[in-house]
Amino acid sequence: MFKRSLGALCLWSFVASAAAGYGDHEGARALVDELVAEDRGLDRERLLQVLAQAERQERILEAMSRPAERVKPWYEYRQIFLTEQREEEGLGFYAAHRETFARAEAEFGVPAEIILAIIGVETFYGRIAGSYRVIDALATLAFDYPRRAAFFSKELKNYLILTAEQQLDPLAMMGSYAGAMGYGQFMPSSYRAYAVDFDSDGVIDIWNNPVDAIGSVANYLRRHGWRSGETIVVAAEAGPDVPGDWFNAGLVPTRSVAEFNAAGLRSAQPLDPQALATAVRLELEDGHEHWLGLHNFYVITRYNHSAMYAMSVHQLGQRLAAGIQP
Repeated sequence: MFKRSLGALCLWSFVASAAAGYGDHEGARALVDELVAEDRGLDRERLLQVLAQAERQERILEAMSRPAERVKPWYEYRQIFLTEQREEEGLGFYAAHRETFARAEAEFGVPAEIILAIIGVETFYGRIAGSYRVIDALATLAFDYPRRAAFFSKELKNYLILTAEQQLDPLAMMGSYAGAMGYGQFMPSSYRAYAVDFDSDGVIDIWNNPVDAIGSVANYLRRHGWRSGETIVVAAEAGPDVPGDWFNAGLVPTRSVAEFNAAGLRSAQPLDPQALATAVRLELEDGHEHWLGLHNFYVITRYNHSAMYAMSVHQLGQRLAAGIQP
């Protein structure tokens, strides 16, 4: 369990030198002004003291320029996640938490294998949850990554509120290079909005408590519109007359299955002609494969805005489902 109570409270009340880090950064001071103006009971000097100890990380700025979703084709990207080891460890993780997965599926309507696959893709079932201090990641990206400064400033604000509310040490929590946290890699705003105390122990802990993590991932998907029992994505055959710009045009389903069928993109299994879908073309070593992503496929992309990510979750989930013993 991460340190709470006395240690965290002491950190929030100490008086320290603000000689380094972001304590004197103009953007940091503006962010602190916003937090203080929101009247959340946070003290200006204590906030500045925390930000003064946040360190710029060049490796984070480098990593942001080369995410796998943008630099790898599908046939390479899928090899990261669709492996025997990830499948075997996933089945072991499921066996250790079978009752929790069953309860999450029953309460939230999300299949256990999808919850399991997301945790598997995100952190290898908690084994690789990030080696950066969250405060360093968020401050670096909020103040030294202009392209997405607004987003990461919002997340940094949420992180400072979160650690104060939960009595967490803001300088100790670890996460990814983007500031995502725990088994399910929640950003701070997602933690505050969707993380749940699934074991009812009075603490929401997605770093060390797999029960809370499983429930939180399921709640995230349900809150983003998951429809229980519906198909996620189906393979499709593309005829020569399908407009090329229909593929990978966006993640939101906007055309009906009937419209795709009429244009020559036919699903490999029967679908409701009125259902909305998005057409996905994925690169293979010797060509392409085509898919129709339905509503639940879009819901998975709310976790990571990438069709390749959603496809990896779906296909890993299928493998896991095949290995889950009743």
